[in-house]
Amino acid sequence: MAVEYKDYYRTLGVGRNATEKEIRAAYRKLARKYHPDVNPGNKEAEARFKEINEAYQVLSDPEKRQKYDRFGADWERYRETSPGARETDFGRWFTGRTGGVHFEYEPADGGGFSDFFRTLFGSFAGTRTGPTTAGQRVRMQRGADIEQEVEVSLEEAYNGATRILQLQTEENCPECGGVGIRQSQLCDTCRGRGTVTRRRRIEAKIPAGVYDGARVRIAGQGEPGVGGAPAGDLYLRIKLLPSPGFELEGADVHVDVPVDLYTCALGGEVQVPTPGGKRLMLTIPPNTNSGTVFRLRGQGMPVLQNPSKKGDLLAKVSVRLPKLSEQQKDLLRRMREMGSS
Repeated sequence: MAVEYKDYYRTLGVGRNATEKEIRAAYRKLARKYHPDVNPGNKEAEARFKEINEAYQVLSDPEKRQKYDRFGADWERYRETSPGARETDFGRWFTGRTGGVHFEYEPADGGGFSDFFRTLFGSFAGTRTGPTTAGQRVRMQRGADIEQEVEVSLEEAYNGATRILQLQTEENCPECGGVGIRQSQLCDTCRGRGTVTRRRRIEAKIPAGVYDGARVRIAGQGEPGVGGAPAGDLYLRIKLLPSPGFELEGADVHVDVPVDLYTCALGGEVQVPTPGGKRLMLTIPPNTNSGTVFRLRGQGMPVLQNPSKKGDLLAKVSVRLPKLSEQQKDLLRRMREMGSS
């Protein structure tokens, strides 16, 4: 029986130069569409899902993909030059060439993979060492990282905060341990995916000093690894909410401080808001002009990698004119005349 060549790139709908990320995205999209749980009783969909899973097993593994790319180019030529030959002869023919690759062939065991796959790779032959299921070696692959945006107020960024996140992620199948196969068959629970969808509740700590666009890493909370490999990481992408009156410049914070005309002229004290939610008393000397900036050292934002160190708070005076009575206006007119004389 002839073994037909499988175009795994065409199966996943990607080009031969596709990146690992593009291959993973294409697989997930197709797996969701043709998953047996989504298409109960649909044999055609189940067969398509097996093809997709087989293609991903090869193209997501650098070693398998390299062997497949090298092998596939010679498949048709071998069939044309050796009509009627047994497919296991192909391994010896190809190995005999300079720099050839040795192919291990194992008898068909109903593991859900095509004859083409087993002829080329055996049953997971040549993969990186991992846990074994029914004597088969399984490829180990670290789980993918995931990213989620988190909105944070300026006060929370100053003091640090905690967020309770509800995530819907893929986790290793509890029945097959993330392998996708049990007793040489596709796992009934995960249908060969190796993962199941779960909702997770995560308590994430946001450190003091985060800024807009910062990424906070939470180790081991990403997608699960394959074949016992470690899980990926969760990254929180910080979106700092606008805080009226404040403007950040690194760890330094600019704030406008409204000061009445009398205090600017005669001197006095005013309250200055801080990014941490507190208020400080600032002494305004007499004859202070609008736009004057006072630097309050160490009252700015914490430095993300060194929270004990803080930037400065730069308070800019903004004169606030009072509502004047007619008598006060007359007094100001006289003062103006006195000043111009």
